[in-house]
Amino acid sequence: MKQLKRQVLMQQNKKIVIQIEGMTCQSCANRIEKVLNRNDFVSDAGVNFAAEEAHVVFDSSQASEQDILTIIQKAGFNGILKQNVLPSAPNETKISPRLWLLLFINIPFLIGMIGMMFNHHSWMMPPMWQFVLASVVQLGLAIPFYKGAIGSIRGGLANMDVLVSTGTLAIYLYSVFMLFYHQSMGHDGASHVYFEASVMVIGFVSLGKFLEERTKKQSLNSLGLLLQLTPKQVSVQRENRWETMPLNQVKIGDILRANQGERIAADGVVEQGSGWCDESHLTGESQPLEKMSQSPVLAGAMVTQGSLIYRANQLGQQTLLGDMMKALSEAQGTKAPIARFADKVASVFVPAVLLISALTFGLTWWIKGDWVTALIHSVAVLVIACPCALGLATPAAIMVGMGKAVNAGIWFKDAASMEEAAHVDTVVLDKTGTLTHGDLKISAVWQPQSAVYSEENLYRIAASVEQNANHPLAKAIVLAAQEKSLEIPTALSVHSEVGQGISAHIDRIGLVKVGKPAYCELILPDNMPQIWQIASIVAVSVDNNPIGAFALADSLKEDSLQAIQRLHQHNIDVVIMSGDQQSVVDYVAQQVGVKTARGNCSPRDKAAYIETLRQQGKVVAMVGDGVNDAPALAMANVSFAMKSGSDVAEQTASATLMQHSVNQLVDGLMISRATLKNIKQNLFFALIYNVLGIPLAALGYLSPVLAGAAMAMSSLSVLSNALRLKRVKIK
Repeated sequence: MKQLKRQVLMQQNKKIVIQIEGMTCQSCANRIEKVLNRNDFVSDAGVNFAAEEAHVVFDSSQASEQDILTIIQKAGFNGILKQNVLPSAPNETKISPRLWLLLFINIPFLIGMIGMMFNHHSWMMPPMWQFVLASVVQLGLAIPFYKGAIGSIRGGLANMDVLVSTGTLAIYLYSVFMLFYHQSMGHDGASHVYFEASVMVIGFVSLGKFLEERTKKQSLNSLGLLLQLTPKQVSVQRENRWETMPLNQVKIGDILRANQGERIAADGVVEQGSGWCDESHLTGESQPLEKMSQSPVLAGAMVTQGSLIYRANQLGQQTLLGDMMKALSEAQGTKAPIARFADKVASVFVPAVLLISALTFGLTWWIKGDWVTALIHSVAVLVIACPCALGLATPAAIMVGMGKAVNAGIWFKDAASMEEAAHVDTVVLDKTGTLTHGDLKISAVWQPQSAVYSEENLYRIAASVEQNANHPLAKAIVLAAQEKSLEIPTALSVHSEVGQGISAHIDRIGLVKVGKPAYCELILPDNMPQIWQIASIVAVSVDNNPIGAFALADSLKEDSLQAIQRLHQHNIDVVIMSGDQQSVVDYVAQQVGVKTARGNCSPRDKAAYIETLRQQGKVVAMVGDGVNDAPALAMANVSFAMKSGSDVAEQTASATLMQHSVNQLVDGLMISRATLKNIKQNLFFALIYNVLGIPLAALGYLSPVLAGAAMAMSSLSVLSNALRLKRVKIK
């Protein structure tokens, strides 16, 4: 009954992605989350300020998509439902007419302030001109700040707009009062106005927002740039002739052509031609792959050599590239646990700043007896304390880190998994398909000292008989002979003995038997290497005289040893667990230098052992690719599945490795560590900036204008530090 209820709830739950317009800082994102999550029909709502997206899961039986959009609109923002969850290519961020006018008005004030620094007060405009220009700014160009502030207060959370609006409006109204009051009294009001402060704070903050927006859209999130990997124009075969047409007119089943230097437009299969393709955008593998007839091709791959004619099987969102972009977009929209700290600080930060500003005003007026100076100091506190940098600290680094991971062929499902991966100190590896290729290959060959046949002839003779069998061991021997480009003779009078082997007659050789050693009357020497004790042995005899034997075993992947060495270098413990027999697991562990290896493990055994490790305080990462690995993957702190392995394993795992390589696991752990380190740096920069800036502003060492410039620089410094992740080299 409970299971049925759970299934009904899952069917009713619907997830949508909404593009949010109008957010100015992390407090805006927090406000939208709060407003959405207070509704009973919303089971989960998360807003990514850096990506400007809301991911909402709600009960579709109680509310509609339009209801969600209405809630966002009432909170003071504009929401647009994204029908295509994939991002669009980033548009060029241009300076708006409003910002151009604002900067133009700032110029004479800036010149006047420079003049005052050098005691040239004549450089400043007459007071009435200052009043006119400041009124244009404060009563017109600053309206977006007022709207944001009002919406923020209605939503129950104060944001940056509240600080900027309150501070600049206070200075403007004071300057207006003093200008006209002194003039009415017959005095010069020029020395009592501070219009330049209100104008330039609005100017600096607006310019900072523009630079922040441009950085977010065009630098932080490289996801949209992946769309440019597919060509806009494609050569398509229609009615036995080639036509060039837009990609959006291509249909599944169409025959397409890609020449050297062009990109593949769809997932498909090569029909004609041959060449080499670079698929590093999906797998992280920099080596080109050879393509020939019936080879699969992937959308976005670059044809580095040759020319390919291929059939389109999947287009757009259905391609592997589309799937990757969807997964990355969803992952970047999630929050890392460390973001909760920043959210909690930001939620109480603005009210605390308003209180500090009020105290600054009162204490300064009481100590200095000058309420004008007190006002300037309190406004400087309001402006310097913008929480934007704090709000950007985590999502900015997550966006860059996720993009870097994808470029390396590692797909994290969410930000929490990436953060958890940074803490991993123990890695549990499945053997088959993870450390090894998962298929049997010839690992050793034995022939008697008085061998009549060469090793090449041994391969020919064995393959001649084995090509008539369907056993995996037989296929491995035939494949090995083919890889050596050997000519395989024809076998006649083939006869199989179930469970023993197969025999046949080969012209000019005789009766050949291939199978178990006893079937071929072979007794191996006692001093054989260890591989012969764990491998599957296939013997060969001619006319009942043994002429050799093959040891077939699951071979190590080429980079497994290097991966284990890298894990050890980073002080990460490694454990191998497998359902294979203990002797086989011990042999693989010995080859790669792992001390702890457990064989004969059931799926329950793997999960129980990982639970034990976690109870000991270990942060465990599990790597596997089969259905039997799913319980262990679910039990681990963070888990990695091999792409194209078991669907159950992929769905259970926290991340997917596109190269089927443990080396990619190490890359993923190192990228996670670098990302978490970057987040901590960003949080430190944001907090230390406020810790130092607020006291300086309260004591009068920072004017409101300098505070506005510093506030803009704080956000840009966090974004710049996040961008450093793109250049971090994974050792």
